[in-house]
Amino acid sequence: MKPRHTYRGVVQRTASRATTVLNAPPAAPRVRVGRAVAGRGGKAVSVISGLPLDTAGLEELAGRLKRLCGAGGTVRNGTIEIQGEHRARLVAELGKLGYAAKPSGG
Repeated sequence: MKPRHTYRGVVQRTASRATTVLNAPPAAPRVRVGRAVAGRGGKAVSVISGLPLDTAGLEELAGRLKRLCGAGGTVRNGTIEIQGEHRARLVAELGKLGYAAKPSGG
């Protein structure tokens, strides 16, 4: 069967073999800074997810970000939660630290 060209010139084989994707770049970690209010009595919390750190690294970074925002927070299920609406400040600080962070949500 002749290979079929797809988006950005990536060739995929659809014969009986497994799908082969050529020239696929390695996936960079997606650091997202969102806002959550579910289960918190309507109070906003800034949630940072996608950080490629272990638990100790997350705890250390959470402490730094809490001091920056002057707010409380915690590390829960691999994410950092900072009390209050601080998305813009957190995205700027994570950018200074070398993470490609983007705000998410509304």
